Amino acid sequence: MEDVMTANNVIPKSQQPSLLRLLREDVSCVFQRDPAARSGFEVLTTYPGVHAILMQRIAHRLWKFGLRYLARLISWFARLLTNIDIHPGATIGRRFFIDHGAGVVIGETAEIGDDVTLYHGVTLGGTTWNKGKRHPTLGDGVVVGAGAKILGAITLGENVRVGANSVVVKDVPAHRTVIGIPGKIVLRTEEAGTDNIYGINLDHHLIPDPVGRAIACLMERIEVLEGQLRKQGEPVDGQCHTCEADDLCGTEVARKLRKE
Repeated sequence: MEDVMTANNVIPKSQQPSLLRLLREDVSCVFQRDPAARSGFEVLTTYPGVHAILMQRIAHRLWKFGLRYLARLISWFARLLTNIDIHPGATIGRRFFIDHGAGVVIGETAEIGDDVTLYHGVTLGGTTWNKGKRHPTLGDGVVVGAGAKILGAITLGENVRVGANSVVVKDVPAHRTVIGIPGKIVLRTEEAGTDNIYGINLDHHLIPDPVGRAIACLMERIEVLEGQLRKQGEPVDGQCHTCEADDLCGTEVARKLRKE
């Protein structure tokens, strides 16, 4: 068997885990990331994300052996069964978890590291007709929120978190949170939350509001300037004539935004 390339390096065939070990890890890692999981039998029989990755690992081995049609046939059956479309050519690391799973699409040249988590509706897609590397590379520990699209031959570093419904089209350094359309880096990952007991941070809902922060800063600055004008004896009309409401654009709003 040829050497396997992961998102971070090339693993010699002598160090590659067996297919059975990979499948066991895929099942066991569900208990670390889904509090609804109750037993191994339940996970193995009722989780579409687990079914999809189990069949993809088998299809990927066949793809590497040159049995391309059989690999694509297994991939087609997996999509029919789970509504998850993973190309058999995609390289996927250990302990990969797809939560809920519906609508997930992973392209042929995508590379996914260890301990990666995807939620439903995620797309790892290409942006060119050219053959070769055209899909994303995800580092270890990446978490991608529901509905997010990661497009092109870009790289997301270790422990990157992507907010729900974001569209990422540029590289993202390790330990960052990215949100929006197009995706923009808003903070370092460790600022958003703490890891759980398994060492995997799934708090991808803790997303800052950069617009709210900017408005709060502007309101605070206006408050300071108005105070300086009053000290100089200049008349200051604090009423907002655009919205005709004292509180809507008043300093109380700025205080609330700063607290948030």
